[in-house]
Amino acid sequence: MAGRVRGLAPAQGDGSVPEGTTEQPLPALGLLAELTNTPPPPATPARTVARRVRIWVPPLLLLVAVLAVVQALRPLPDAVLTSGGAATSVTLDGRFEVPWPEKGQAAVRVGGAGDVGTFGEQKPVPTASVAKVMTAYVILKDHPLKKGEDGPRIEVDAKAVAEGASKSESRIEGLTAGTRFSQQNMLKMLMIPSGNNIARLLARWDTGSDSEAAFVERMNAEAKALGMTSTTYTDPSGLDAKTVSTAADQLKLAEEVMKSDAFRAIVRLPQATVPGLSEPLINNNGDLLIDELSVSGIKTGSSSAAGGALMWAAYKTVGDKTPLILGTMLDQHVTGADPDGANSLKLVKQNSKKVIEAVRAALTPAGAIKKGQVVGYVDDGLGTRTPVVATRDTAAVAVPGQQLALSLAVGGDGLPAHAPAGTEIGTLTIGTGPGAPTVPVALQTDLSEPSFGAKLLRLG
Repeated sequence: MAGRVRGLAPAQGDGSVPEGTTEQPLPALGLLAELTNTPPPPATPARTVARRVRIWVPPLLLLVAVLAVVQALRPLPDAVLTSGGAATSVTLDGRFEVPWPEKGQAAVRVGGAGDVGTFGEQKPVPTASVAKVMTAYVILKDHPLKKGEDGPRIEVDAKAVAEGASKSESRIEGLTAGTRFSQQNMLKMLMIPSGNNIARLLARWDTGSDSEAAFVERMNAEAKALGMTSTTYTDPSGLDAKTVSTAADQLKLAEEVMKSDAFRAIVRLPQATVPGLSEPLINNNGDLLIDELSVSGIKTGSSSAAGGALMWAAYKTVGDKTPLILGTMLDQHVTGADPDGANSLKLVKQNSKKVIEAVRAALTPAGAIKKGQVVGYVDDGLGTRTPVVATRDTAAVAVPGQQLALSLAVGGDGLPAHAPAGTEIGTLTIGTGPGAPTVPVALQTDLSEPSFGAKLLRLG
């Protein structure tokens, strides 16, 4: 065989192999070269790269293929209906100035439109008997009544009788222990002439306790639930000056409690006759209730600490709409003599009347949204947004210059994965509160499912 064989030596006579003559194995490429007489190719950077490509590309391609399949089959994110840069409020043309009082604090809201504005520093101040609105709210929440329904009969206890003889607070006199009155009539005694002893009696009845402490806890819990963050109740009647709130907080309560048919029917009464009482109940708010202002309650309050306080409700028909106008005014104090806040009560009613008259006169239907206006987008979560438009012109009843919130809601069938332009997918609400106008919204362009490329490139 051609070639040379290295490491061989003559055998010794004794059969042993001389030390250092054992054949050493050759590297694979060297051996191949020995056998083929072809030397291995010299190592170069290009050949090194090529060898690495041949080694790593196949598993990388397999990994990419696996990732592509996973991305394609992974569940898609839920599409959402969002404003996505479209306006979240609209401000009506014009300007309106509320005739606020000179001092104290106040707040006004138009049902279906939203807040007209607030006045004064919204700091906690005594509410006096306006606190009874929360007492009535808790009672009706725990023991709901329909309009005109009497409800359970509640027994007068000795404590309520004794408190009815007090000369230093508003109360229902002439009660007899053991006498029973319907829940509706008890609420009339609470809200119309502002019976402090009835407030405390209802508190004990509601919780089955000998004291009002458990009921006060309920009052504060409901205040917290309504977002009344600057309110603290220490008693169910408001006689305690440590029962404090703000006009803005009390407006939240007013809007909620006026949803009750039974409550509205009671507070709108200038007076009421209750079987078992010797005198009719006269509303402290009666002069406003009988004015030509469509006032329908709600509650007065007065004390030396609180001055005059008032939570009021009024209506105004504008076209085919009759929105509820709500307001609160607190911390109204006269200069000079003011026994138990009696003159301050007159002041708060006078100041509130000016506000009611002005807001009612200013209410008007105003164009808020135009047909075809982009009001939001369907966002598929992968970078594609399909515009959504209002399907008709829509007006709102509000005062000039009022800012109305815009909020989108998906329809009952949810968002479709794909749909042609013009498909209605939800509603736009203009303003806030009961009676806010709504308009259907539809796709401006076709809504398509995410492309294969979008699925592959998503990161989230």
